Amino acid sequence: MTLRVNDLAVARGGVPVLNGVSFEVAPGTSLILRGPNGAGKTTLLRTIAGLQPALSGQIDGADETIAYAGHADGLKAMLSVAENLTFWAQVFGNSDIEPALAAYQLDPLRDRLAGTLSAGQKRRLGLARLMVTGRPIWVLDEPTVSLDADAVAMFAAAVTAHLGAGGMALIATHIDLGLNADTFDVTPYRSKSDMRSGASDEAFL
Repeated sequence: MTLRVNDLAVARGGVPVLNGVSFEVAPGTSLILRGPNGAGKTTLLRTIAGLQPALSGQIDGADETIAYAGHADGLKAMLSVAENLTFWAQVFGNSDIEPALAAYQLDPLRDRLAGTLSAGQKRRLGLARLMVTGRPIWVLDEPTVSLDADAVAMFAAAVTAHLGAGGMALIATHIDLGLNADTFDVTPYRSKSDMRSGASDEAFL
C-alpha cells in the first residue's frame, strides 16, 4: 500500500493555500515536508489525515491507515502515562503498550498523571501513541517541539523502526532528524491568493 497524493488543492479558513500538490510515500520510506511558516504544511497534513476536506484532487491509500500527531499531544490529564497509552491502544483494537513505553523511556513515569508531566515528557507520551495505533502511515506535524536532543533521538529511532517494519511517515519539520528521507518543499505550490492574504497556520498551533 502506497500513500498517493495527486493534484491536491487545500484551503485554510476558506482561502486556498496550496494547489497542484502531488507526491507518493511508499512502504518503508518517509517524506519530509519543507516550507516557511504559514506556507500551508499544517493544512496539507490535516487534509491528508482526513481532518478537513480538500478543495480538489485525490488522496489514495489513506483510509483507515493514518495515525496523525499534530501540535496537541492528545492526552487525558487525569489518566496516568500507562492509562493514556492503554486508552489509545484500545481505541485501535490493540493492547500492548510496553514497546511504546520503552521506545520513549516512559516506563519510570508509567504511573504518573499526564497532567503532571513536563512539556517534553508530554510530547514523548503523545508521540508514543503512534506506536499503539498499529497504523502503517504516520502523519506528523512538527513532532519534535518541546523535545531535547535525547528525546529527538528517541523519536528518530522510533520512526526508523517503523519504516523498517514496512511503515511510512510524512513529517513536517524544520530540523534534520537524520532519516534517510526525500524532501518535498510546498513553496512552489502556494496559492497566489494565500500569498496576498498573508495567512498563516497559527490558527492550528
